[in-house]
Amino acid sequence: MLDTYKCLNNKLLLVLVAFIWFGCSGKQNQDGAATTAEEKLEAAIQTDSAFVEKYVRQVPQFKEHRNVIMKFYRDRNFRLGWFKDKKIVPQANTFIQVINSAKREGLNPEDYKIKNFAEMFKAYEDKDMNDSVRYKLKQEIDLALTGSYMKYASDFYRGTVNPRQVDQIDWSVRKNKIKLNKALETILQERDSRYPYYQFEPLHEEYNRLRTALQQYRNVKQQGGWPKIEVVSKLNLGDTSQVVSVLRQRLLPQERWNVTRPVPNQYDEELVNAVKDFQWRHGLKADGSLGPGTLAAMNVPVDDRIDQIIINMERWRWVPKPKKLEEKHIFVNIPEYTLYARDKGKNVLSMRVIVGKTMNSTPVFSDMLEYIVFSPYWNVPNSIIAKEFKPKLINDPSWLDRMDMEVLNGFGKNAQRISPHSVDWASVTEKNFKYRIRQRPGPDNPLGDIKFIFPNEYEVYLHHTASEALFNQNQRGFSHGCVRVEKPVDLAKWLLQDQPEWDDMRIMDAMHAGEEKYQNLKAKVPVYIVYFTSWVDDNGAIHFRDDIYGHDKVLEKEYFN
Repeated sequence: MLDTYKCLNNKLLLVLVAFIWFGCSGKQNQDGAATTAEEKLEAAIQTDSAFVEKYVRQVPQFKEHRNVIMKFYRDRNFRLGWFKDKKIVPQANTFIQVINSAKREGLNPEDYKIKNFAEMFKAYEDKDMNDSVRYKLKQEIDLALTGSYMKYASDFYRGTVNPRQVDQIDWSVRKNKIKLNKALETILQERDSRYPYYQFEPLHEEYNRLRTALQQYRNVKQQGGWPKIEVVSKLNLGDTSQVVSVLRQRLLPQERWNVTRPVPNQYDEELVNAVKDFQWRHGLKADGSLGPGTLAAMNVPVDDRIDQIIINMERWRWVPKPKKLEEKHIFVNIPEYTLYARDKGKNVLSMRVIVGKTMNSTPVFSDMLEYIVFSPYWNVPNSIIAKEFKPKLINDPSWLDRMDMEVLNGFGKNAQRISPHSVDWASVTEKNFKYRIRQRPGPDNPLGDIKFIFPNEYEVYLHHTASEALFNQNQRGFSHGCVRVEKPVDLAKWLLQDQPEWDDMRIMDAMHAGEEKYQNLKAKVPVYIVYFTSWVDDNGAIHFRDDIYGHDKVLEKEYFN
């Protein structure tokens, strides 16, 4: 009886196990098969490196951005970025709208319409599409959006022209090191950033202002441009002339063109002030007179001004991210002949500067200011010795003594003075001159009483000058390449503000001591020597300057071609 009971229990147990096994197995197969199909086909959220590599290499515009595209996917374990809950994320359509509006950035929208997203999106919504085909299309859409973004973002944030790859472009300023893969993660709301990547907006406010000006000038073009101002011999306040009505159309708001006036064609105070404002915004002497320079600036075609705005927007793409420009730094704009001392994103000090002549142009670069030299010697560059001093010294070596200069037999601390009569000046060249000529500290020293050193390959620095009257000129290209500053005491005080013992009195004493003295900064200060021929000031006024070194022409050729 006991054996029969045990046998019955064992049979029941086997039946129960079998029921559980087959029941669970059947459910697993049924649900598992559906889940597997969903993962592999409909709800696939991943691609792989082989698919990315193959797709990118098939599209030339994507291929040049292969590394950053691959990094974007590798960082996310090849998870797709532009899909959520089987649907294309809203940022995709926003990005397509940005591409369509690229003209407002001075870019060509057709350069970024690499794939027909309207067709791809429509195909993806086809309910009758084979699951495996849909899965492949999903990956292609994701890669097409990513590749198109990298193409557009590279041009928008870094520039369409790489200044380091074009020999004729003079621009060695610190690079903009934006990480486009991180920017895209921000757009997809996968990370936070202090920069407006999510809004597809520019990094620099200065760029934003130029973009607004670009639209304003395009509006002027659509309305037929501006009238040409004919040459006038002379026009003073109160004079009458037929050119006055044309000037009003050129300079005054439209609602002021046909206002009734006591004397219709009189050069009145309103128009004089408008001319002065124009002159000021174009770097001309603001005297209200219609000289050749003013007329030439007024008659620059609107198309040329539009191009000028666009290439200066391009230069802002080359500038480091705003975080760097919020730090304490010096900003010298060569065509503006102006230096700005900036801190926390604001100008705290500005002054006129003198820059290099056209033949001795000041280079465009950035470096770190490390120390100040008071009562400096002027070590004459070999180029100046060979080109300018040599003819004088062949005939009269004593000329150096009269110029308060001396010759040393080397450059080290132990260099000794030698007689200028002991040098064979006739055989001197820029490359073989093994001595050093320097001018002693004093009122006639070209460096003035102080220089600010940021060691660089160009041997360029900021310094004072004995020729202070030159700061009154509007066009101030007079140096051999270095930058002469109008307010050296103010600049020194600003740089040494974390060393309070260096007050005005001590700075002045050191400048006039007649003995060279070095003073290190506690922290190095970045110096940016840049080249912008158009900008918009804090009050919204658009400024233009002459292309004194021809850099605009070179950039225009690269950018628009």
